[in-house]
Amino acid sequence: MKKQKIYMETTLFNYYFDKDRDAHADTVKLFKEIAAGKYEAFTSDAVTDELVKAPDPKNTLMLALIDEYKITLLSVNDEAKKLADAYIAAKIIPQKYRTDGIHIAVATVHALNFIVSMNFHHIVRVKTRLMTNTVNMSNGYHSIEIVPPMEIVNKK
Repeated sequence: MKKQKIYMETTLFNYYFDKDRDAHADTVKLFKEIAAGKYEAFTSDAVTDELVKAPDPKNTLMLALIDEYKITLLSVNDEAKKLADAYIAAKIIPQKYRTDGIHIAVATVHALNFIVSMNFHHIVRVKTRLMTNTVNMSNGYHSIEIVPPMEIVNKK
């Protein structure tokens, strides 16, 4: 079976270190599954731009996970920006939270299989899952799965 390609959204890097969060254990397990070669992991410049804004030393620790787990860094290109703007025009993502649309768009234009996130405000939502795929398909892209880490990790 072909290795699944996953996009690691900003919230996962935070949950990795926040032991009091309900999805901490599943998030850490996902990173371990990446290290074990179960997934091919990606993130983007949009994530690193958000991570650097966190307070020291947490920002440094979160950014270090990208190298530690050999997560491929993707650039936010014009194609992704245009697709994110299509999500905004379709009223899926509010303009104020354009970066959330950028995350989905980057994963889509790079033909990844999953976006893994703990952002339940604008990303991991039924509306977002359904409507972004409608926009994706109408713009010639594939559909993409948007899931929290607990839906993707091995529960053994």
